[in-house]
Amino acid sequence: MASHSIPETPRVKLNDNVSIPVLAYGTGTAWYKQGRDDSVNRELVEAIKTAIRLGYRHLDGAEVYGTEAELGVAIKESGIPREELFVTTKVITNIADIPSAIDQSLRKLQLAYVDLYLIHSPFFAKDDGELQQAWAAMEKVQEAGKAKAIGVSNYHQSHLETTLKTAKIAPVINQIEHHPYLQQEELVRFQQDKGIKTASYSPLTPILRAPGGPVDPKVAELAAKYKVTEGEILLRWSIDRGDVAVTTSSKESRLQEFLHVLTFQLTPEEVREISQLGQGHHYRVFWRKQNGEE
Repeated sequence: MASHSIPETPRVKLNDNVSIPVLAYGTGTAWYKQGRDDSVNRELVEAIKTAIRLGYRHLDGAEVYGTEAELGVAIKESGIPREELFVTTKVITNIADIPSAIDQSLRKLQLAYVDLYLIHSPFFAKDDGELQQAWAAMEKVQEAGKAKAIGVSNYHQSHLETTLKTAKIAPVINQIEHHPYLQQEELVRFQQDKGIKTASYSPLTPILRAPGGPVDPKVAELAAKYKVTEGEILLRWSIDRGDVAVTTSSKESRLQEFLHVLTFQLTPEEVREISQLGQGHHYRVFWRKQNGEE
């Protein structure tokens, strides 16, 4: 499919009126750097530039991925005006010094601000006070203009409740592992009640990491109906449930395929069917130990 036939990525408003594109290109997982590798990975730079050229405007990074420098180079070389891009990064490695962490991230990204800054996980905190102190530091980052919006990732409801008790600014988003085999319904409902958006990472888990599960026949049936791939059906399931979906690939054809999800929608009944089938199987990829699954 030619990239010019892909519509502009729709945006949804967060609880502070910042608007976020519903589909993001992620620079973690496949691109994650092990150890202290400070060299710039040109393959990743070119992959990000390809994503931008195809029409991706939401770019998702993190301090711990070790790929912020590549993201910065790609943004600079893309020639796309900064205001057209939505850049997310996350803090965890330097969580004890968030003011320094955001400055380091901005330096690597070669940016004056990020659109969204997230605490990557709550599991650093030994007690409620540490969670609340970290959030207070995040609020100062936003007040200083270094992040347009602030949020969290991998938080449970209890972590959100603790944070909200002392927050002056509520988190706009919680980026979690979210797919038919890990629907986290109570958490998602709580977030909806509090105006906290759900962003989903690993949305393709049922076909990439847990094939042969109960959603496979329905996903294949819908892929045939809409003349799309099974991956597109799973991404559409996330978006049609109201999520911001984060995905990645190094292949241009796959990136074009993912953008094609913006050209069709599942019916509410089809979304429900996938959800119901997915409830018959539980599969978590990340943070298994911290969630008591190891």
